[in-house]
Order: sequence, then C-alpha cells, then structure tokens
Amino acid sequence: MKNLVIATLALLGSACLQAAEVDQNLIKQGEYLARAGDCVACHTAKNGKPFAGGLPMETPIGTIYSTNITPDKSGIGDYSFEDFDQAVRHGIAKNGSTLYPAMPYPSYARVNQADMQALYAYFMHGVAPVAQDNQASDIPWPLSMRWPLMGWRWLFAPKVEDYTTTSDDPVIDRGAYLVEGLGHCGACHTPRALTMQEKSLSASDGKTILAGSAPLEGWIAKSLRGDHKDGLGSWSEEQLVQFLKTGRSDRSAVFGGMSDVVTHSMQYMTDADLTAIARYLKSLPASDPADQPHQYDEKAAKALWNGDDSQRGASVYIDNCAACHRTDGHGYTRVFPALAGNPVLQTDDPTSLIHIVLKGGTLPATHTAPSTFTMPGFAWRLSDQEVADVVSFIRGSWGNKGAPVSAKDVANLRSNDMESMSPNDLGQVTKHQ
Repeated sequence: MKNLVIATLALLGSACLQAAEVDQNLIKQGEYLARAGDCVACHTAKNGKPFAGGLPMETPIGTIYSTNITPDKSGIGDYSFEDFDQAVRHGIAKNGSTLYPAMPYPSYARVNQADMQALYAYFMHGVAPVAQDNQASDIPWPLSMRWPLMGWRWLFAPKVEDYTTTSDDPVIDRGAYLVEGLGHCGACHTPRALTMQEKSLSASDGKTILAGSAPLEGWIAKSLRGDHKDGLGSWSEEQLVQFLKTGRSDRSAVFGGMSDVVTHSMQYMTDADLTAIARYLKSLPASDPADQPHQYDEKAAKALWNGDDSQRGASVYIDNCAACHRTDGHGYTRVFPALAGNPVLQTDDPTSLIHIVLKGGTLPATHTAPSTFTMPGFAWRLSDQEVADVVSFIRGSWGNKGAPVSAKDVANLRSNDMESMSPNDLGQVTKHQ
C-alpha cells in the first residue's frame, strides 16, 4: 500500500512538473488562437462542458456530432503534436481515417506551424479534461463509410503549408490569414459546389470566396464582398470593427449563427486583429459589376406616416414591426437594426428574414455592449400569408430591392422550424395557422 501511495505521488509530481515546464505565454497565445478559430462553438454541446463535443451538426447526408477535444483519454489526451497537426491541418484522425469536412481543415491548412504549437499547448495544458466518449454519426450506410472521404480530401483539400503574404499591406495580410485560415469564415460564407467543397479558399481563387451560401439550419450566411445590395459595400471599416466586437453597429445587429461567433470569438480579439479582418473584407470587390449604392426611397415612409396602409403587408408592419423599426425603416441606433438598405434583407434567398420573423432572435450581450434586446417570434401570431406579405413589404420598401416572397416559401420554412419547437409553442403555432 505504501509503495502504491509513493508511486501515485510520484506520478502527480511528474504531471505538475510537466505542466509547469510548458511556456505559460504559449498556452495563453493558444487560448487566443482558439478564440479566433471559435473552436468552442462547434466542440461544445448545449449545456455541455467546454470542448467535450457532442454538438449535432446538420449536413446534406445526415447529422454528425462534434468530437471531444479535451486532454482526456476519451478526447485527445494521447495525441502527440504530430497527431494534433494531422487532424487539424490535414483532416486525418489519429486512427488514419479522414475527418468529415465539417471540420474545416481545408481552411486550417494555411495556419502557421508556430500557431499550431500554441494551440496544442493550450488544448493539452489549458483546457480541463472531460471524460466523454464521442457520439457516432446519424449518417446512414453506405454514406457513412469513411473511405470516400479520403478521395474527397485528395481532390479538394489544399496543400498544407504556412501562410505566405499576398498583399503589400501587412494589415490586409493579417486579415486574410485570420479570415481564410483560423477564422474559416468561408466554411459558412462561401458557396459550395455539388461535391460540397468551397468554390474558393482564398481571394486569389476568384470572386466566389465569401460570396454568400445556401440556407443552413434556417439561415443564410450573407455575402461579405463589396456589393452594396447584399454585401458589405455600404459598411465602413470602422462599422465592421464595431459590429464584430459588439454584435451591433449603427444600422445593423447580429443574429443566427453569427451571434455565437461574436459571443465566443470576436469580442475577445484585439482591435488590431478586428481591424485587419475588416480591412481585408473591405478589400474584396463586389461580385456584381453593376452593383450600385442604396438610394433611400421615402414613398413607403410617407404613406405610413400619413396613415396609408393600403400596400400589401403595410398594416401587418404597422401592427407588429414599426414600434421598433420605425415607419421610415431606420430603426434605432445599436438597439433595433435599420431595415432600409439592410443587405441581409435584399439577398436573392429570403430565408433569413422569414426565419427571424417566425422565430425571433436575441441580440447577445458582450463585454463592451452589455445590453441585450430580444425580438419575439411571430409564428404563433401571423399566418403564412401575413408573414409573406410583411416580408415582401420590408424587402421592397425604402429603396430595398429584394424580390417578394410567397406564402408557400413561408410554409416550407415554418414546417422545418416546427420540428425544433416545444409542444407548447407547437400548439400555439398550429392554432394560428
């Protein structure tokens, strides 16, 4: 018994010595990089422990679950740096199988090895170990077989190498490294081919990078290019920095999956890095060469001010929306976003706007903007036709150029949303359809 106690104390002392020998600055750097990569958002289930995995992620072929990346044996506790690097940058698990590209290793392929060392130090010595086995995917056979993923990786994953400069502006270069690499923004904001790879991984690949994506889980990841109509053409660099840091700007507010990005990642980044991201994004030209700045049209505002709600959807807007977003569509600065000229409302696909009208949303609190505001969902109150009418009104008023939507568009999205509602909410929605 005495020998067992001595052996245990020796092991504990060795582990403490090993942790003490790790450069604390390296661990701190790795924590910052993990924030920049928003690793916690995907690798933490709702109400779960940080980085323990288990978050369900929808894909076109079924649902997969994120993995445990804590330093427990059920996670990555027995990973060497080479094992960690192979998984993160090469997409190859410790057992040699190819990871699903929901893990954005095509983006991480350009992360510098020095940053990889810092990330490894953080996950091994700065993250609490959690004993939690990984959950098998819900992808049916034969689509669940892993060997075709190896072919996908050979065809579409880029060569793994440290990022090299592509701009004369070091700030833009830093932004490109963060956006195209660690931030893996293209995983959501770049359109994908039929074979599910991103059409572009860098600005040098062409005009498709960050040009917006198809709907995923009820949201559209909008274009981050220079288009005024549905991109960032109307945003200044300063407004972008403010938005990324606080989740709100003078005329816009974060919603959907981007709320998690701001909450878990962007608000912790330095002003220098946020400026680099913003400057890089502002360097991307418009996808549409004929794109023009928004021109405000006061026709709808005048009609509503004078009590004229004869236009289809206008009365629904007055009853449900105008108190916060105002009859002129300008909203209230950093509280309720403007609708006039809002690029989110003018995308070809109206999914995001329909979704937020049905389900509502909450503007999250951040360290530098601690207030939070909630827009209620109207699925229980408005019919499919009423939602279609008000969405069409918003997309076509105050100079907006979005196409109208139909009740069928709303019904399809409502049907998908109802699958995730509570029985009480479901009863309310069904009663008002």
